[in-house]
Amino acid sequence: MATGRTDPERRENIITSALDLIAEEGVAGTSHRKVAARAGVPLGSMTYHFADMDELLREAFTRFTSSIVAVFEERLGAATTPGQAREAVADLIHHLSSGNQRELVLTHELYTLAARKPTYRELTREWMRRSRRALERHFDPATARQLDALIEGLSIHRALDTEPHERALTLEAIIRITSTGSGPGAQTAALPDA
Repeated sequence: MATGRTDPERRENIITSALDLIAEEGVAGTSHRKVAARAGVPLGSMTYHFADMDELLREAFTRFTSSIVAVFEERLGAATTPGQAREAVADLIHHLSSGNQRELVLTHELYTLAARKPTYRELTREWMRRSRRALERHFDPATARQLDALIEGLSIHRALDTEPHERALTLEAIIRITSTGSGPGAQTAALPDA
């Protein structure tokens, strides 16, 4: 077996297994031993790929946040008008809150980890920076910052509410925020299809 070919696959398998385990048992319930068992790899190979648990957590959460940013970029990248950009933001909120329990739990686990260990805040800061950059294709920086917070807040509220609010309320909140900003997203904000 060629080491160059199997090691990257093994590393990816370990990262995926770590994320799955975090989603099920939380960061506190995740260990090298449990990840190795889930990934079906020898415990000794864990330290070959990751020096310690912190390195594995950083890699796993970096992959997770990159997957969320990719959704931002895909949806916002397709918008060509302010109205389409607002619709894309509404789509994002409803996609992120549509019952994907794994993403919801991983998001909260990362926030909790960053709250407890400030060294992990670089991951959340980079995640926010990349999300805002995608929003800034259509909105000025101040509005993008507000929308990023709105996306997080409404996604969490919708995901945890027993009676999630409708898309019309989401779009109304987006219009309210974007109508006060300056830049391409603020133009003709009264009409969603502008």
